[in-house]
Amino acid sequence: VQLQASGGGSVQAGGSLTLSCTASESEFRISDMGWYRQIPGKQRERVATISSSGTPDYETSVKGRFAISRDNTNTVYLQMNNLKPDDTAVYMCIALEIVEGTTRVRWGQGTLVTVSS
Repeated sequence: VQLQASGGGSVQAGGSLTLSCTASESEFRISDMGWYRQIPGKQRERVATISSSGTPDYETSVKGRFAISRDNTNTVYLQMNNLKPDDTAVYMCIALEIVEGTTRVRWGQGTLVTVSS
């Protein structure tokens, strides 16, 4: 499966952005989807994930500010509110594809989010 992300951009602190990521059609089932982010020179960090049944899970620093959701077309969204300069990063979507009993992690290309103070 291929993942296509969009929605990044530049905003001022306190602003909002919505990211979206759509998985291409797959003959296999897609379970969890989510978002990670990476700041140059730092480790990739999980931001939020959502199960196939719609249960979300958030990294502590984004709780209450970000909301993850998905629809039945295997598109995952990340609504980001009250953005802070520390949220500046390349955001990447992921999807877990279940292939013959094996879970494969699929990554989308990154989309840059820049938050200025």
